[in-house]
This record gives sequence, C-alpha cells and structure tokens, in this order.
Amino acid sequence: MPRYGIVLAAGLGKRMKSKLYKVLHPVCGKAMVEHVADHLQQAGVSRLVTVVGHGADAVRNQLGERSEFVLQAEQLGTGHAVKQAEKLLGKEQGTTVVLCGDTPLVSGETLRELLSH
Repeated sequence: MPRYGIVLAAGLGKRMKSKLYKVLHPVCGKAMVEHVADHLQQAGVSRLVTVVGHGADAVRNQLGERSEFVLQAEQLGTGHAVKQAEKLLGKEQGTTVVLCGDTPLVSGETLRELLSH
C-alpha cells in the first residue's frame, strides 16, 4: 500500500524570537524540516507534500525537489493546514503520515514501525 507524508511547515515560530523561520533552524548541521523529510523518506513514503506559509520561498529552497508544496495562505490551525494537501493527495489511496516540520527527533525507524503497525 502506498505511503504519503505531509510536513506542516507554515508557521512563523514567534516564540523562538528569531528572524529565521522555525522549521529552518539548524539541528546537527541541517534544518529541522530537512531531518523530518529525511525520516519520512527513510520510512518509505512515495510522495512528500510540505505545507508552507510564512517563509514559503525559503522552505521551498531548503527542500528543493524532495517535496511538492502547497500554500496555507492564512494560518487557521493544524487541521486547515493538512486540508491544503488535499489538492495533491485527495484522490490517492494509501496511508498518510502527518508531521510537524519542527520535529526532527522522530526517526525514520519509528515512522516505519508506526506504518507497519
């Protein structure tokens, strides 16, 4: 069964008090959102969709062709963010994993086990 990944990366990250968008902050030498994309790919997702908003161009540049992108023009919550991916994944059959772009410690192995379960 096909596996898909949605990365939520539209938030501003105000509490971080930084001009750098939250998901672009480096952890162990690379942006948090890159770790998340790596781990989803290690888990076997065949298609990755990243929801962008604030800093959309910077996030697109960071991930490049590793992901497809959808824009959440207004930040209206997590459910609304996921719904933006419907444009690309709405007709697909399979299992979709949704992760926040600022969760670099969720490993590919953990995601694989989750999907296997």
